Amino acid sequence: MPTLDEVAARAGVSRTAASRAINNVPHVSRAKREAVERAVRELGYVPNPTARALAGSKVGAVVLAASSAETGLFADPFFAEIIVGVSEALEDTELQLILVLANTPRGRDRLRQIIRSRRADGIMLMALRGDDPLGRLAEEAGMPVVFGGLPLAGEPRWYVDADNRGGARLAADHLVRTGRTRPVMITGQVDSQVSVAREQGFTEGLTLSGMSLTGVSSGAFLEEGGARAMEQLLDAHPQLDAVFAASDGMAVGALQVLRRRGLRVPEDVSVIGFDDLAGARHANPPLTTVRQPVRALGREMARMLVGAIDGQDPGPLILPTRLTVRESAP
Repeated sequence: MPTLDEVAARAGVSRTAASRAINNVPHVSRAKREAVERAVRELGYVPNPTARALAGSKVGAVVLAASSAETGLFADPFFAEIIVGVSEALEDTELQLILVLANTPRGRDRLRQIIRSRRADGIMLMALRGDDPLGRLAEEAGMPVVFGGLPLAGEPRWYVDADNRGGARLAADHLVRTGRTRPVMITGQVDSQVSVAREQGFTEGLTLSGMSLTGVSSGAFLEEGGARAMEQLLDAHPQLDAVFAASDGMAVGALQVLRRRGLRVPEDVSVIGFDDLAGARHANPPLTTVRQPVRALGREMARMLVGAIDGQDPGPLILPTRLTVRESAP
């Protein structure tokens, strides 16, 4: 008997697009539907009736929900890259993407209504912090849920994350190798798993080299948060000679403060960020940073969700990180 994969290959479409066309799910383009129908006739494919019944109940939409305010979401290029990656993965599926900002009670109510009215086939969750209500909403969803990054407590069934801990260790190793002896860290919000993992990794890297962390300060993952934290660290530890910031935005804020205080980068202070988004190359000086594949994170989240919707059980995925060396910490 011919398989669905063979139908998809004959039609020149993805497996998901072939399944949706065969099961008459909405939002499949006419060209793809006709190509799949032609392949079905040519191969003599007979759909599985159980799978067809399940597919027929789908509505053709998925949700990307972020526990972030609109200003924070659209001021941070990280989220723009996530959305681009998600959109790339969904392009061949004909699934509609619904973006929900669920940082307020009204936003969470909107997501709850989408779940209860079954207006989506699955959910992707981003930027969870602490005991985030979105986590509980996910438990109640009764549909596939993929997490972008681990929540602070527990380990969900499906998630995609970057190697935050390993990437932070790379930053520590680099500072030690380049002769820095009084490193400080600017970390993100303390109720964020990303912040916890990056601080742990940086501390571990220093400890393995026989060095300790001189000081740490936390703030929001934006320039303003990094600037405030840098001011605090300079006041408390004026002899610091290296800064590891848990995001590029925070590192850029730190660079601005160091310049105002008359300190030279990298001659007096080395600075390393985390993300390696476009702004890192245009910082003054260009930023040494831990590169995480942000767009790939969004893309793999969407792929994992599509697989779960199709009845597969994809395993969790941790994406690799690496250090990109530029002028701020040569």
